[in-house]
Amino acid sequence: MKIKSYLSSVVIGSIFAFGAIASGTALAASAEEKGFEISKEAKVRDSGWGDSQASMRMLLRNAQGEEDIRDIRIKSFEVKGDGDKSLTVFDQPRDVKGTAFLSFSHALEADEQWLYLPSLKRVKRISSRNKSGPFMGSEFAFEDLSSFELEKYTYNFLKEESCDLGNCFVVEQFPVDKRSGYKRRVVWVDDKEYRISKVDFYDRKDSLLKTLVFSEYNRYQDKFWRAHKQKMTNHQNGKSTVLEMSDISFSTGLTEKDFNQNSLKRAR
Repeated sequence: MKIKSYLSSVVIGSIFAFGAIASGTALAASAEEKGFEISKEAKVRDSGWGDSQASMRMLLRNAQGEEDIRDIRIKSFEVKGDGDKSLTVFDQPRDVKGTAFLSFSHALEADEQWLYLPSLKRVKRISSRNKSGPFMGSEFAFEDLSSFELEKYTYNFLKEESCDLGNCFVVEQFPVDKRSGYKRRVVWVDDKEYRISKVDFYDRKDSLLKTLVFSEYNRYQDKFWRAHKQKMTNHQNGKSTVLEMSDISFSTGLTEKDFNQNSLKRAR
C-alpha cells in the first residue's frame, strides 16, 4: 500500500478510530489503523513546542564496563509541515571538543545530516547509505537522531500491557526507507500521556539489536514531556550509551537561520 494513500485513508476516520483505541471497545478498526492512531496521538501531543535548548551528558560503556563521558549542547527547531532541525555540539572531552552535528529531518524525503570535525576543519555529509552507522562511537545510529515523523513508518498494533509508565500500548513501526538499518521497531507508549517507555530495535535479519529505555520524565509548559534519561543497550555487542538531559528550556528565540552548515563551523 502506498504511504500517501495509506495515510489519507487512515486520517479520514482518525477521530472515530482513536476513540475506539482509547476506550478499548469493539469499534476499533484494524491493527494497522490502531498502530497508526496511537503513534499519531503521541506525535500530536508533542507538537507546538517551537524551539528548545538543553545540556546533555553522554556516558559510553563498553562490554567490559569501561566508561567514557562526553558533555554536549543541543539546539532544536520545530518545522511546520516537515521534520525538525537539530544542532548538537560536543564540549568535552578535549579530543571531541568542537565537533558538531547538524540534522534536518524530513517526513517523506531522505534526512539530511552533516558532521563537522574540527581536527580536519571540514564538514562531512552523512550519506543516507550510512544512516545505520554509529554516532560518535555511541550505540545510537545516525537515523536514531532524526525526529519521529508519521510518514516514515507503517504500523501494527500488537497489544496492551503494563510498563514502567503504567499501562502501555505496544506498537510495531516498520521503516518505509529500505536503507534503514532496522526491519522494525516495537514501541511501548503509555495510554495516559502518550510518552514512550521503551523501544526495541530489530536489525534487517529481524533479530533484536538494541533497546532504548526512557525514564525520569518531567513536564514543561504544562504540556511537553521530556525524559531526562535515555539508555540504549546493544544486545549484540554488550555496549550501552546513557544520555542524561538537563537545563531544558523552550521558546529560546532560535530561528531556522541558526541551523545551517555555517553554524556547524562557528559552534563553540
